[in-house]
Amino acid sequence: MKKRLSASIVGLATLGNFLILSSVEATSKNNLTVELNGLKNQTGQVCLSLFSSDQGFPDSKENALQSECVQLEKDSPKITFENLIPGNYAVAVFHDANSDRTLNVNSLGIPTEGFGFSRNPTILAGPPKFGDTFVVVATPQNNIQIKLQYFWNLK
Repeated sequence: MKKRLSASIVGLATLGNFLILSSVEATSKNNLTVELNGLKNQTGQVCLSLFSSDQGFPDSKENALQSECVQLEKDSPKITFENLIPGNYAVAVFHDANSDRTLNVNSLGIPTEGFGFSRNPTILAGPPKFGDTFVVVATPQNNIQIKLQYFWNLK
């Protein structure tokens, strides 16, 4: 009887902790504000995608947690992703100068529009991995800066 009572108490305590942690996570909503730097001009728009895992990162909008394009109005635009649960997130962005919602590339597959990623990794050949770009969102307000990179303007 004593053993059964101990097991029940441990079980209830574990369940209580789980429910408290689940409740905190479900109600803890955080924001991630992205400031963009290095835009060559104010033509067109910027398109951003937010990912919570490596699945589809960085170019699958279907696998992105949130995606949006914003018309350019100022030199260093700020875009905020809202109501995020605590976790790891990566942002991919491109300067959609011709407003076609596509990162245009030349015949060699090299981007002809500016692009960038959270944590500003150096790009030499191919896109970065999620693990090289994720940021931890753990507080109500989180801010990052992304510097756009331009290779050249070939079309």
